[in-house]
Amino acid sequence: MKVVPAALAEPVAPVGRGWTASLALANGAIWVGWYGPLQILLAMQAEDFAPGTGMSKETLLAWVTGAGAAVSLVANPVWGALSDRTTSRLGRRTPWIVAGAAGGALSLLVLAAAGGLWAMVAGWCLVQLTLNAAFAAVTAAVPDRVPRLQRGAVGGWLGAAQILGVVGGTGLATAAGGVGAGYVACAVFVTVGVLPYVLGHPDLRLAVTDRPPWSWRGFLAGFWLSPRRHHDLGWAWLTRFLINLSNALVLLYLLYYLRDRLHHEDPEAGVLILTAVNGVTLLATVVAAGVWSDRVGRRKPFVIWSGVLMAVATALLAGWQTWPGAVVSAAVLGIGFGVFTSVDFALMTDVLPTALDRGKDLGVINVANALPQVAAPALAAPIVTHLGGYRVLYLVAAGIGLAGALLVRRIRGAD
Repeated sequence: MKVVPAALAEPVAPVGRGWTASLALANGAIWVGWYGPLQILLAMQAEDFAPGTGMSKETLLAWVTGAGAAVSLVANPVWGALSDRTTSRLGRRTPWIVAGAAGGALSLLVLAAAGGLWAMVAGWCLVQLTLNAAFAAVTAAVPDRVPRLQRGAVGGWLGAAQILGVVGGTGLATAAGGVGAGYVACAVFVTVGVLPYVLGHPDLRLAVTDRPPWSWRGFLAGFWLSPRRHHDLGWAWLTRFLINLSNALVLLYLLYYLRDRLHHEDPEAGVLILTAVNGVTLLATVVAAGVWSDRVGRRKPFVIWSGVLMAVATALLAGWQTWPGAVVSAAVLGIGFGVFTSVDFALMTDVLPTALDRGKDLGVINVANALPQVAAPALAAPIVTHLGGYRVLYLVAAGIGLAGALLVRRIRGAD
């Protein structure tokens, strides 16, 4: 009987608090690198660079974020697949976390020095290319090391770190005192945030003899996960895509919504307040929901009802277009997204096909996080400028999120 190597075995030993905390910090640092730009800095640069381009600031921002998301679509699964095959003495995942974080920090500095549209596009695409290497490896570390009945809790802590990264990135970008300083602050945090994990927790190593033979055809073919052969994974992917698309439509033009529709006196500060409100309510549910789903051994009801709640909150933005309405919507969205973030992550790891391809398969699943960033600008820009404005945009977003929530019922192999 062949002994399964530790790197490929189904984990049974619970992970400790130190391991979970350091991985969560690394995850949060990556999200700082993404959302400081996405929430504040890119929108400010788009406003500066739009004159003379023939595009509105909304359209320019849509093109830049869409280009970066297109890079992310390819980068995440490719980096995940390469980490699956890595036989470094540092392990399969750690080299990619280090390289991705260092590259992401340097790419943020490129954005800090951008003097025009094309430098902005290049810098943001480099950020997506590099940080996705770190994110793919951090994500794959969970099914590598965490037993199934602990994944809801660990997913909850990763989700908490994610929203703290969003809030922290927004706060750094706002408080730094300028676009360039904001990018530098985010770059420093990305670099420092991954150190406790990579220095304090040795990774599992894959022996060269356990790595499958290389072929370009096999490598490329592995990225296609047939929905017919992997029924549950296909439906899980679609539900995540739809709910994330709804969320991306809400976030994309939030700064412009506050400035142009609600006429908020300080829209940058308004984005920070809404992000903080959302973060507080998300933190109130994200870990508790993950632990609860572990204890009851069920995932689907949590994902369904969190998606429904998020759809209701998004519809509030369409029907109650005031500052108090935005605050209430942000709070309710946080409650729903907190439950969704932790439990859906655990659901995804429960339906992975094979241990050998965890990084690649999670990379394909993570396309459901990145693809909405491509689709959202394509949907949102014409709706806001030509098809009814922000009211229609948020009604469309609510309908998409509701569809995602209801389709969770099609997953058969999980409760």
